[in-house]
Amino acid sequence: MARTAYVTDLKSLQGECSANYLRLVRLVGDMEAGQRRDIALRGDKQHFGDLHLYIQEQAPYTTMVDVFQTGPLDTVLEGPRMRVHLYHDARMAEVTDFQRERHFSGRYRYPNARMHQPDEKLQLNRFLGEWLAHGLAHGHTVDVPEMP
Repeated sequence: MARTAYVTDLKSLQGECSANYLRLVRLVGDMEAGQRRDIALRGDKQHFGDLHLYIQEQAPYTTMVDVFQTGPLDTVLEGPRMRVHLYHDARMAEVTDFQRERHFSGRYRYPNARMHQPDEKLQLNRFLGEWLAHGLAHGHTVDVPEMP
């Protein structure tokens, strides 16, 4: 049976990027370049690690945010790490770097040398959405306010 070529679902990708923009804006608030926010991810009685948001760069129409997680398995595995561009004029956030790999296409032939899925870009942005939604629903800030 012949496999049909994957067609990029722009509507889903744009919807995911728009939702991620809103999630990130809620999490970073009024942070500025060089600032970091740490969010503890907890279950009922279990600590699953910390979600970190670091504002790498800020410009009038864009912000670059590093999103990464640390946790109990850090000595064995490196946690997920993403760089996300927020486009304020379009109100969208897009994953542009994942695990130090950059520039994802909207569609890949499969199989391919890098073993990307045909819809790799959409999957990365969905993963970011699930990750941020979990942080919003179950996270607790571990930022310590500065004393006057």
